[in-house]
Amino acid sequence: MGTSMFTCLFIILLTGGSPAGCTDGRVSSPDMARSQKNTVILNNTVDIKAFISAVEVAVVGFFQDLERAEVSEFFQAADLIPEVPFGLSTSPSAWSQYNTTAGTLVLFRKTDGDRRDLNNTDGEEIKAETIIRFVRMNELRLVTEYNPTTAIGLMQSSVQLHLLLIADKRSSEHPEHMHRFREAAELFQGKILFILVDSNVKGNEQVMSFFKLKKSQLPALAIFHTEDEEQDVLLLDEVSVERVQDFCNVFLQRKQKKKDEPDESEKKTINEEL
Repeated sequence: MGTSMFTCLFIILLTGGSPAGCTDGRVSSPDMARSQKNTVILNNTVDIKAFISAVEVAVVGFFQDLERAEVSEFFQAADLIPEVPFGLSTSPSAWSQYNTTAGTLVLFRKTDGDRRDLNNTDGEEIKAETIIRFVRMNELRLVTEYNPTTAIGLMQSSVQLHLLLIADKRSSEHPEHMHRFREAAELFQGKILFILVDSNVKGNEQVMSFFKLKKSQLPALAIFHTEDEEQDVLLLDEVSVERVQDFCNVFLQRKQKKKDEPDESEKKTINEEL
């Protein structure tokens, strides 16, 4: 994303507090007995493909066998964040298919078609708290709530268009707004990251200020292109799939038109040839 002002907002947010939903990364009982209740055993690449394609975010552990200590840590992490599907494979052919090695954890994200790997690089076993922190930092969904943890994954995503719904989560209309916003997000998977910014969170005031918005103007949509910092804002009386879709399409069409137009040097060359 470069060193844009928008990136600076992410950095400010990251340094402003501990990651929400992740606390300090510690688990309450490091000696917890191994459990498989929230982990799916994946026997081959067909199982893995079906597993990761069925959900927005999935974590797959590639292990040599189930008796290793790090597998117990993997099971603990799966139990502590049950909303994220965990799968485990001991198939060497799967390691090759997914270009990884034994002892590696891979997080797959459907929203941008990306993946993140957690490798055992120092030779020490990966602890449950490390796995939890890794997942919380990298999970992106159809709609990702903006906070210190998810900001890292948003910064690292290859998708350069971000659409922010800046709204009051305490509003009685919020659940319906989110339902429609999520519906619209399904139409732009891999093209635009859909992000919720809660106006009640103190640190998010800087995001509102960046887009020159006041609380009295919310809810609002703000779209941002991280490469060139082009942006647009739309004030909403209500959130609808159609309005979100139209707003995105207009911005995408404008970007495409600029991309298709020759730059000044090309225009000069054309004029000289004429």
